[in-house]
Amino acid sequence: MQSFNTFSTLDTDLRKNLTAVFWAGLFFWSSMASQLPTIPLYISTLTHSYDQIGIVMGSFAIGLLIFRPYLGRLSDRKGRVYTMRVGLIVAAVVPLCYALLPSIPLLIFFRAVHGISIAAFASSYSALVADLAPIEKRGEIIGYMSLVNPLGLAFGPAIGGLMQEFWGYQPLFVTASLLSVAGLLLTMQIGREGDRQVLSSKTTAKLGFWQTFLNPRVRVPSTVLLLVGLAFGTLSSFMPLLMQQKHIPLNAGLFYMAAALSGFIIRFPVGRLSDEWGRGIFISIGILFYGISMALIYFASQSYEFLLSGIAEGIGSGIVIPAIVALLADRTVPQERGYVFGMTWVGFDVGIAVAGPIMGKLIGVVGITNIFAIATGLCMVGLVIFATQSNKTVAESFKFAIGQTSDRYAIKGIVSHA
Repeated sequence: MQSFNTFSTLDTDLRKNLTAVFWAGLFFWSSMASQLPTIPLYISTLTHSYDQIGIVMGSFAIGLLIFRPYLGRLSDRKGRVYTMRVGLIVAAVVPLCYALLPSIPLLIFFRAVHGISIAAFASSYSALVADLAPIEKRGEIIGYMSLVNPLGLAFGPAIGGLMQEFWGYQPLFVTASLLSVAGLLLTMQIGREGDRQVLSSKTTAKLGFWQTFLNPRVRVPSTVLLLVGLAFGTLSSFMPLLMQQKHIPLNAGLFYMAAALSGFIIRFPVGRLSDEWGRGIFISIGILFYGISMALIYFASQSYEFLLSGIAEGIGSGIVIPAIVALLADRTVPQERGYVFGMTWVGFDVGIAVAGPIMGKLIGVVGITNIFAIATGLCMVGLVIFATQSNKTVAESFKFAIGQTSDRYAIKGIVSHA
């Protein structure tokens, strides 16, 4: 298998580090994903207001938004493993708070705190993998290492859905906490993090928030992630409730499992091919599949149609997320990578944050089904923006989006695509 051949060429210490990083990531995402199909239902036992459900779900991104920039700089300064551990500690503590203090105001607060876990862990994980990966195999290794997300989304929702169904919410939250503790213990096995002290001071000048965020190399990927985040936030907040309203005899955890399996399979060829063909064409394909997933949910009335939507969502996320991570790695130097990664993912955070409250309000106007038509349109807007703004001119952007030219914002000498 190609992945085993690739890892067999790496030195022993690097393989050991990547293995420990991978397992820590798998336990983290399994913990987070175990709560995906159950949190909206848990909130609905405390309130029947779609507005309040949306607010609680969306508040998760508050911690992400506030702490992303700070934790990104902390990752560059104190190391990736340090901030990964911060994320795992938060992910271990907060589910216990859900179980012990069930009220809407407290859930809003704890969901916001829970967002810190991804702010700390996800960007540091991606930056660490990018730091460690050999440049010529960067996209391939990022693709393989990003498998922690679909695998976590495969195991987590299945675990969460079954535990909630047979034992209730409290044992589910305890299990989510223990999974994060396991990930925390695995970070003790991570050795060197990679050299972040090798480039000139000119390339490592400390940039401000808006200077970084509005830079074209960051602005367009962040905008794409904003629109994808709006779609994902809509899905995670209201898809289980839509299935319940339509009396679909399908555990929502199976939707996430279908997404995870398709995302798992698609990442094997895509990472390697993005090193050969460039990142642009895969980002375009990934956005397109995200839109297809939202459209399928809009039309769905049977269990298999929701499963097809899950497969399309998995393909979309399995392509677009690692491709954007690789794109950002191409466009950054190691000393700034944690901060730039964190800043770019602010777009995704905002999308998740506002999707719940905005779509919750719109449900009262257009109905719960029609918000997925809106989410479909948002994905198509993201595709148009990427196809016209991702490179230095509209013509070059379009060529980059279909794999016909190189990324003009890539650091010279780091990566080049025909």
